[in-house]
Amino acid sequence: MNEVNQIVGDVLSVTVNKKELIAEGVMYFELVSKSGGALPPFTAGSHIDVQLPNGLVRQYSLCGSPSITSSYEIGVLLETNGRGGSKSAHQDLELGATLQISHPKNHFPLQKAKHSILFAGGIGVTPILSMAETLTDQSASFDMHYCSRTAAKTAFIKRIQSAPFASKVQFHFDDGEDVQKLNAKEVLKNVDPDTHLYVCGPKGFMDYIIQTSKELGWPEAQVHYEFFKAEVLVKDDDGSFEVEFASTGQVVNVSADTTIAYALIEAGVAIPLSCEQGICGTCVMKVVEGVPDHRDVCLSDEDKEIKKMFTPCCSRAQSTRLVLDF
Repeated sequence: MNEVNQIVGDVLSVTVNKKELIAEGVMYFELVSKSGGALPPFTAGSHIDVQLPNGLVRQYSLCGSPSITSSYEIGVLLETNGRGGSKSAHQDLELGATLQISHPKNHFPLQKAKHSILFAGGIGVTPILSMAETLTDQSASFDMHYCSRTAAKTAFIKRIQSAPFASKVQFHFDDGEDVQKLNAKEVLKNVDPDTHLYVCGPKGFMDYIIQTSKELGWPEAQVHYEFFKAEVLVKDDDGSFEVEFASTGQVVNVSADTTIAYALIEAGVAIPLSCEQGICGTCVMKVVEGVPDHRDVCLSDEDKEIKKMFTPCCSRAQSTRLVLDF
């Protein structure tokens, strides 16, 4: 199955103004407008789609302060067993190169709260760093916990240590003494209706924080998270089914060995795709009739429970037919 890669919506042309290895396996890029001047504004938690030199499109969180509009900053972790996007960024994306990106999108926004607790795991620090910058600019109350394997693999460690909010940050290293390792139960033991939690990082790390918050009684509405990648779930009993477009009546068969999105594309239906893992929300559609089998990580439990939103890139159907609409 070939990847479908396209940037959805208006495209921006930017130039790589800085490229620097800031930690083991992590490359930093500063992007500026090719035409000069300010870039479109963004808010903490935003990401952009980037068209990489090898043709792939990948999503990267903006890690700078939203108060700075002259450039966008991203950090890219080299994934040796990935699908080639990070390798192209590290090896092919040179200083001075021009590339196409999307306008910023935000599925992980900050909420108004008296206090915020930020949890970052590995490269998941990128949106969390932007949140720390924003909360500092707002003189807002927050704490930040940053977990990493080693200090050498900790992206932006020097920047954080010299930041105005450095005293609010606790680093937790896997190779460090037990006393400095993150104890989520201790951090989250006092459930507070005026405190919101933000989590980003590897799935195991996020599951740990999210599950701990649930066990301690934190309301789901106060726990916010964003996955960087997810394993697309494949079941042994996955079978074929049909999808119908409510507006046109067109019916498309989805076989067991393909996704709804690819079946629709092969039938001539234009479906915007980006992550293809149920992370970014680019392809979300409405479910008019039928029972979806949700396999994404971008929709909330509430969205999934009412069964009115659906990601055709990775999810399937429990019923023999789904009626969908854009």
